Amino acid sequence: MAFTLNRLSSLRRVLTASRLWVFRSVMGMDIHPSVEMSLTAKSDLTFPRGVHVGEHTYIAIGAWILTHGRTRGLYSHTHVGRNCFIGGESLILPGAKVGDNCVVGAGSVVTKDVPAHCIVGGNPARIIRKYIKFGTYGRFIDADETERRIRSAHPDAADLPNRMKS
Repeated sequence: MAFTLNRLSSLRRVLTASRLWVFRSVMGMDIHPSVEMSLTAKSDLTFPRGVHVGEHTYIAIGAWILTHGRTRGLYSHTHVGRNCFIGGESLILPGAKVGDNCVVGAGSVVTKDVPAHCIVGGNPARIIRKYIKFGTYGRFIDADETERRIRSAHPDAADLPNRMKS
């Protein structure tokens, strides 16, 4: 049987939980305990008390939440709401507020406030769709059904990580 990175998922969970504990307890960041964060996601360590992340939010690989701008002498609180998904390699700039139930597309640069229930993308991030309903961690409501269809149609999909609710 071939080795897959899925076998390391328990180690990843321990490392991520430890990292989030340090962010909350040592650095003083306001990150809800239900937040999930990639091991390579970054939060600003210059003004850590300015990071605020709501419950059931996922911050993907290489995403940054910034709270300071050294050249402007700016130290500002940056907020990410509940049930959000922050896409890989995206930036949320100091002082920006991402509303509840939002998805920030991969590689996006959020320069200003994002209203609730939207999808944003681009540089600078612009609203792509409004009034969208999301589940926890910014998952689309029909995501579980889509995964079921893919798994039943493609035998190789059985090896993919399963994040569907039982």
